[in-house]
Amino acid sequence: MYKMYCRSYQGIMRMSSRFLPWREPELIEGENSLSKLPKVIKNQGVNRTLIVTDKGIIAVGLMNDFLENLRSEEIEFVIYDKTVPNPTIDNIDEALQLYKTNDCQGIVAFGGGSPIDCAKGVGARLARPKKTINQMKGVLKVLKKMPPLFAVPTTAGTGSEATLAAVISDSRTLEKYAIMDTSLIPHFAVLDPTLTVGLPSHITSTTGIDALTHAVESYIGRSNTKETRQWSVDAVKLIFDNLYEAYTNGENMNARKNMQKAAYYAGMAFTRAYVGYVHAIAHTLGGSYGLPHGLANAIILPYVLEYYGESVHKPLAELADVVGVCEPSDSTSQKASKFIKAIRDLNERMEIPSKVNCIIERDIPLLIERALKEANPLYPVPKILYKEDLLHLIKAIKA
Repeated sequence: MYKMYCRSYQGIMRMSSRFLPWREPELIEGENSLSKLPKVIKNQGVNRTLIVTDKGIIAVGLMNDFLENLRSEEIEFVIYDKTVPNPTIDNIDEALQLYKTNDCQGIVAFGGGSPIDCAKGVGARLARPKKTINQMKGVLKVLKKMPPLFAVPTTAGTGSEATLAAVISDSRTLEKYAIMDTSLIPHFAVLDPTLTVGLPSHITSTTGIDALTHAVESYIGRSNTKETRQWSVDAVKLIFDNLYEAYTNGENMNARKNMQKAAYYAGMAFTRAYVGYVHAIAHTLGGSYGLPHGLANAIILPYVLEYYGESVHKPLAELADVVGVCEPSDSTSQKASKFIKAIRDLNERMEIPSKVNCIIERDIPLLIERALKEANPLYPVPKILYKEDLLHLIKAIKA
């Protein structure tokens, strides 16, 4: 009965999504393409902008040329740089106050997924000033126009520059959840590979597998379309062809460019086709322990794919063919197994651990409850899982 309820809910969401006001960000891409953004901002009638970023971006001077170009265009700006990994409601409230105090007209999100999600949270609060972030948790609770949002990703992973989702943490309850609304899709996205060249190798690896998780979960789910499947395939191919090179040789501009495009494609795929239990578990671990999202996804992904069993053999076999890890004589199940092994091998080569060492035994019931609450009935997963399934998975990933 519960399974029927979940599938009915997902079917309704799949049909209704056809009528949503989807938009794609206008892309500004290529080496040094960030230099074009100030003029774009000016052309949107924005003369005062809030920049949402973090202290790491400020410390390495990644924004210096951009700020100078804003001054050249006579665009005033105010910077919020207190965004933390797994951005909090407090981050959003502080940045929102800065926006209002300075009469800003637009938002620039500059950084990884955390600053972009924080900026989306600010946009949601501006669109719905009478609603709290908690009241907008879930699907389609904004549905109003927000100020122009310009996303400048400095990692190749989250795909937040392409998606309708903002993932927020509540520091009081240690809950981590998503706001999902087409209003939150950025209006412009800058894919400038020079911004990712200086990334530490462990950030390159985990954000890259984050993008892979988006692509795979959207591909194996039940709400994919011809378009999302193609985005997923393109992302998976680019990641297997370029991630290890970007990890070992960060100066390779072509690998960096291809990883940015892969993250964008994966974002485009999952914003329409959704994710699954990998993300549900990763979010609850991030909220409870501050575990970086990309690292969590990277560890959890092969365990969940294995646990799905036969329900994912066909799509995983197709992806195995895409990345060339199997023989023509292999059966569907053999191909699927080889694809999962290829993920494990890639993780191992990039020194990503195979277990999570922060899980506390007494927390497990709450972790399961929150993961199930996020996933069911919303995520159109290949196989509906229950408490005992998530208990098995969390025990399996626990160091």
